[in-house]
Amino acid sequence: MFDGAVSEEISMEDETNRVKTGIPGFDELCGGGLIRDRTYLISGTSGAGKTNFSIQFIYNGITKYGENGIIVATEERPEQIRENVLKFGWDLQALEDENKLVIIDACSTKIGIPSQEKYVDVRPFDIRSMMDQIIATQEEINAKRALVDSTTSVSFYLQDPAKIRIELLKLSTTLEVIGLTSMMTCELIDESKPSRFGVENFVTDGTIVLYYKRHENVRMRSMEIYKMRGSDHSKKIHPYDITPDGFVIHPHEEVYSMF
Repeated sequence: MFDGAVSEEISMEDETNRVKTGIPGFDELCGGGLIRDRTYLISGTSGAGKTNFSIQFIYNGITKYGENGIIVATEERPEQIRENVLKFGWDLQALEDENKLVIIDACSTKIGIPSQEKYVDVRPFDIRSMMDQIIATQEEINAKRALVDSTTSVSFYLQDPAKIRIELLKLSTTLEVIGLTSMMTCELIDESKPSRFGVENFVTDGTIVLYYKRHENVRMRSMEIYKMRGSDHSKKIHPYDITPDGFVIHPHEEVYSMF
């Protein structure tokens, strides 16, 4: 392992408790993958690639590791998500047709437009409604991974930080109890803070921050594992690229001058 990354040998028991993201370079930074049945916050500013990073986790889970997935779309309509990730060669519709993936449309009815999706959250927004949908879907396809994209729209609806913390804790805990290893995205406007409302990172087991900073006349991408409960991880900031095949993290490189 490189200096600054996880240097401990991974035991066989620990290996079985790890969920590989399959994202090139990432699993090396955190002991071989995420800890199973835990929830992770993916934070970043606009353009950092939060949704793509998280969908790559879901897509790889299905296609590489045989772990079915759920995507709860609160800010983009499912048809937009499918179209956006086709550029990486990720055919989500094909996985849906094979009953390996479910995309829950929790966006359309909230903005007052009809939805033709099979899975739609049609009730007025609340965490209980979302959890009911996820639980039913998880049982239907035996899902092992989930993505809630994003917590920001949920938090704007709740407004009060105390309520946000309680409701997101309910959601995070439910995902873990029913056996889902999950990611929840979070929009940032201040990159000096790991979450938008100051509470999201406290109700998840890990926080991964994606940066998209301007350096002179070019924007540079980098990431850090801000925290990861129960696991050693790299404490350094590493560059990444968004390639035609998706995210590629560079675990043996570090970023200095941007910070």
